[in-house]
Amino acid sequence: MPARVSEAFVLRTYPFQEGDLIVSFFTRDQGKLRGVAKRARKPKGPFGSALERLSQVRAAYYQRENVELVRLESTELIQTQFSLFSSYEAGIALDYIAEVSDHLLPPSEPNERFFRLISAVLADLRATPPDQLPAAVWRAATYFTFWAVRLSGILPDLRVSAVTQELAAEMAVRPIEHFSHLPWSRETGRDLRRFLYREIELHIERKLITVPLMEAL
Repeated sequence: MPARVSEAFVLRTYPFQEGDLIVSFFTRDQGKLRGVAKRARKPKGPFGSALERLSQVRAAYYQRENVELVRLESTELIQTQFSLFSSYEAGIALDYIAEVSDHLLPPSEPNERFFRLISAVLADLRATPPDQLPAAVWRAATYFTFWAVRLSGILPDLRVSAVTQELAAEMAVRPIEHFSHLPWSRETGRDLRRFLYREIELHIERKLITVPLMEAL
């Protein structure tokens, strides 16, 4: 089959054989896929920094019927999150977004709204001045978590405080940039995040690795 080319976010990579990587990536048109990136771990490999977590890329790959892994041929970098790497808090948020997306998204099911959610949250973080990133992390994590659960079809009745109920109702109808004026802190929407963390872990039947790291910030 000829190579497909899809816009995608890189969610996770892990070693596979000598010099290769398995890449989990979320495409706009084909949903979440996993593929082998040959020689990606080599110093002069063909992928460079385009396989960093949550890099937005244009991925070229071969996909065969009844074969789980695609063959990732190349990745053209569209948008890097490199500017956020100097912030520990933002780095944890990136890990969290990638982990939740990787676990919640089913294989090979396009989800345009989830794709746009990731794009919007990352754009909001990149647009935040460095000195305001620690607070912006909580805005991003809360907004992303609420919408990730909602778009996955597992949002139950919210058993949280009245104030947080109002915040969630606003999130349901407003873009993330609408909330940049609020005095966000670790406490803002904490009960909503914890409630949704539990729902995610119940749904995926495993503990999220990044949640304790988020809570320790």
